[in-house]
Amino acid sequence: MTLTISPAARDALSGWLDAQKALRNASANTLEAYRADAVEFVAFLTAHHAEPQGLAPLARVTTPDMRAWMAHLRREGLAARSVARKLSAVKSFYRWLAQREGFEPTAVLSARAPKFQKKLPRPLTEDAARAMIDTVGMQSQTTWQSARDMAVVTLLYGCGLRISEALGLTGRDLPLGESLRILGKGRKERIVPVLPVARRAVESYLALCPYPMEPDAAVFRGARGGPLNPRLIAKATEQARMQLGLPATATPHAMRHSFATHLLGAGGDLRAIQELLGHASLSTTQAYTAVDEVHLMKVYEATHPKA
Repeated sequence: MTLTISPAARDALSGWLDAQKALRNASANTLEAYRADAVEFVAFLTAHHAEPQGLAPLARVTTPDMRAWMAHLRREGLAARSVARKLSAVKSFYRWLAQREGFEPTAVLSARAPKFQKKLPRPLTEDAARAMIDTVGMQSQTTWQSARDMAVVTLLYGCGLRISEALGLTGRDLPLGESLRILGKGRKERIVPVLPVARRAVESYLALCPYPMEPDAAVFRGARGGPLNPRLIAKATEQARMQLGLPATATPHAMRHSFATHLLGAGGDLRAIQELLGHASLSTTQAYTAVDEVHLMKVYEATHPKA
């Protein structure tokens, strides 16, 4: 399908994306995904109605239009999860557009996403998480880079940070104290405790790092002194999991999942874990209860004295 949209629709999409960036602090990757999904929707309407979709036609979208679009996506082979993601982007665009242009977006906002089975997080065991941290430190050729990689992964597991949050730390965050102020997704601020083991890992790295720690500079540096590329941590983690015989799901983000799951398994409060992770919705955190139930069932099946 040729992605053809009118200048008016293109300008509206640009304004919406600017608003998403300003109000939600959306990342470049998120904005690009939003843009692609919304452009595809408008292009579909252009082909579906055989006419350019300016602002007036966009305001007249009907329930049958929405059904036709989602049916088209399924015929294209998109999974239910992908269709739901695209619908979410289109709804966001229409909320913004309806408020700006003063029309009723019910047909779009009432469209129901197809049901799909949510993927559960894949945490590591406690022993595997510790082994991952140690083994990550064996992947670099220099001592300071090994200490750097270990410090980053320790923060992911020990503080539940996202990789972007760990790599977003600057000299102003040093020295690490007993807690750390993190500005996460959507500019949501949270305070996370910093365990002694995480402080020691960062201190060990700082003692070896050959670059000065200016207040505005990234704490974690690449080989040439610039901000560390997250792909390097992903590569070190991949090499470590292969050496340890861990599954492909043992990624940097799995360390954050492991942090939450192990806290929950130790009796942590779900609301407190939500705050530590920076989840906007408790339903996101509740996925970990399902993970813990799976673990409990495995323990039960392995240890229960069967008759």
